[in-house]
Amino acid sequence: MNESNQWCFACGPHNPIGLKLTFIEEDNTYITTFIPGPEHQGYDGIVHGGLVSTLLDEIMARYLYAKGLSAVTAKLEVRFRHPTPIGQELTVSGWITGQRGKMYELAGKITLPDGTVTAEGKATVAIKGDE
Repeated sequence: MNESNQWCFACGPHNPIGLKLTFIEEDNTYITTFIPGPEHQGYDGIVHGGLVSTLLDEIMARYLYAKGLSAVTAKLEVRFRHPTPIGQELTVSGWITGQRGKMYELAGKITLPDGTVTAEGKATVAIKGDE
């Protein structure tokens, strides 16, 4: 990670209010875990929808970054299936579903320990520059 990305809200280790997510790749899927606290809620006991969207955006766009590509989200769709509770470990996963030129299509989901999918996402991510 270059120095300018150290302050990323989702993954930057220097951001004092950031999520400090770390990632692994397994079987062509990018994965992180996160346990949201009360400071991440919207309604009582439920993770704020904007943060749910942030987690999905990060897992999808950052997967390309991890592959050495400089990429930005061009379009993000989120389908909220169930309320995402605070205090439980969330598994956030993303994978590439297609590519056309400099545009990648990705999908992602947030899963609870019992297997319940609370949210799903789709993203179109654009590769910046001459990569």
